[in-house]
Amino acid sequence: MTAPLPALACFVALVFASMAASAADVRRDEARVLAAGDGRLLYRETHWTLPGPRPDRWVLYRCADGAAFARKRVLAAPSPLAPDFALEDARDGYREGVRAAAGGRSVFVHAPGRAEATRVLAIPADGVIDAGFDAAVRRHWPRLVRGEAVKLQFLVPSRKRVYPVQVQRVASVDWNGVPAERLRMRLDAWFGFAVQDVTLLYARDDQRLLEFAGTGNLRDGDGDHPQVRIVFERTPRTATAQELADARSLPLAGRCRF
Repeated sequence: MTAPLPALACFVALVFASMAASAADVRRDEARVLAAGDGRLLYRETHWTLPGPRPDRWVLYRCADGAAFARKRVLAAPSPLAPDFALEDARDGYREGVRAAAGGRSVFVHAPGRAEATRVLAIPADGVIDAGFDAAVRRHWPRLVRGEAVKLQFLVPSRKRVYPVQVQRVASVDWNGVPAERLRMRLDAWFGFAVQDVTLLYARDDQRLLEFAGTGNLRDGDGDHPQVRIVFERTPRTATAQELADARSLPLAGRCRF
């Protein structure tokens, strides 16, 4: 049965109105990634977060000169702490990520010149994957603010295993006029003394990540993971659907070294 034209027009209008509302809710966060030692700019990150109770996220990585060289997609999963994700670094074809698999989650790493290596892991209830760390902070925020230590299991994709970590509030601070809490994440193991702590700043009102200091997730020109300081802009922006579509399809042509 064909819908009457007025009803069809109304339906189409509602669909486009919904699409426009969703596009207006896409959040865009800009960040500078600085070398921990001398503070020089290594590269930039742009994060797009789609609305919803289980939001997806896209991240575009750009060289200091603006050329895009890597992209990551974070896909919502049943546990907000443990999303799927896929990272592609076009400088040498390196890829890593996590996807659903029978019996757990498949962690994959494709290093240059090697076949893809995978390992299926059973992620524990307190397991954290990639941007799921933000969800873990929000879930445990009342405990963190009280100064309690929160224990989690953090996945390191390049090692294809989870490590016990402990997160704890260090101090309340003013970050460029934004009330914030400084958190510290450290390895909760006997060999933790050999691994550098991670320091994070989260906005007190909405638990938005403002700053990160620790080991970066992208490799430098020597194939190592450098110590970095990631500084986000004070206020997120609003993105359009077209802007996000352009970022998703943008060729990765950057060949920067840092």
